[in-house]
Amino acid sequence: MSDPASDPARIADGRRDLRADCTRCAGLCCVAPAFAASADFAVDKRAGEPCRNLQEDFRCGIHGSLREKGFPGCTVFDCFGAGQQVTQVTFGGRDWRRTPQVATSMFAVFTVMRQLQELLWYLTESLTLPRTEPLRDELGRARERTERLTDGSPDELAAFDVTTYRQEVGVLLLRVSELVRAGLRHRAPDRTGADLIGANLRGADLRGAGLRGAYLIGADLRRANLRTSDLLGADLRAADLRGTDLGGSIFLTQPQLDAARGDATTTIPSSLTRPAHWPTAVTPGSSRAAGPGRRRRR
Repeated sequence: MSDPASDPARIADGRRDLRADCTRCAGLCCVAPAFAASADFAVDKRAGEPCRNLQEDFRCGIHGSLREKGFPGCTVFDCFGAGQQVTQVTFGGRDWRRTPQVATSMFAVFTVMRQLQELLWYLTESLTLPRTEPLRDELGRARERTERLTDGSPDELAAFDVTTYRQEVGVLLLRVSELVRAGLRHRAPDRTGADLIGANLRGADLRGAGLRGAYLIGADLRRANLRTSDLLGADLRAADLRGTDLGGSIFLTQPQLDAARGDATTTIPSSLTRPAHWPTAVTPGSSRAAGPGRRRRR
């Protein structure tokens, strides 16, 4: 009998708790972080200061028109479920408005929790990937430890050195990446941390490429093949992904997709959702092939 904890289907199903549920949060992403007036935000806001668009019920007053109102940065933020974890679990349903004495602690914990929840997303994905059997026990232990950390007290979480912990887990995730991409008949060159801002990569064969932390801002990736590429931390803001094959890419997250441009022909991993602002029809310059799930060149 198989171990339920190692069942890929059950593991993938666990991602539901790693998705934001704003109905169970106290608007923490609209208060805790600071942002500066820029192309992403229409106004300045200090850390710990509620956004002017936050309503009394902790909902955004302009949620349906954030991009039009000058707040596209809000549309690409994802807390990976940290908001509801902090509100409902760490602070037992209390919020910073009704219990202002917890505000400072709550905001500090949210910053740490988001990073832990993101690590849980990567570790959960790692357990579903092919060729990772040699690391399965180690990955399982890392995921269990991270889950225990998310259940810590406010004081424990606020004092936790999450930066060092991210580095530790990052070493394990790199080993996962190497295992998944090993043995490929074709493997594009490693471009980890590369400056590819505005690069013309249209139609490029980037299968198996290491693109961790790469700056792909505004890059033309139309009809590129990124299957099995490692996209952990890659900056895809305004990257053109029309017709791009991202199926099978690893460590791609929803915020990265949301920050990019795509359309109905962009192939995305089944664990992610096609961004609402992407056109639902084929757009000029993109491939006319079918969308998610279609197999492209190998």
